[in-house]
Amino acid sequence: MTREALKSRLEARPFKPFNLRLADGATVTIPHPEFVLLSQGGRTAIINPEGERFIEVDLGLVTAIEWPAASQAA
Repeated sequence: MTREALKSRLEARPFKPFNLRLADGATVTIPHPEFVLLSQGGRTAIINPEGERFIEVDLGLVTAIEWPAASQAA
């Protein structure tokens, strides 16, 4: 995934929470665009999905974007 592709999803209005599926099968939830910091180089995203937990993601390892079913997002 490119920085621009992720940025376009973060800037979508209205924003809809989504999950990033990684190459190892892990899923990272993006609950709000303000919880994501994109590096200037464009290869890394720092995500703060909850509390004091931070996840560093290599965008080259993102294999899919998934949107939760409407009943799960509510």
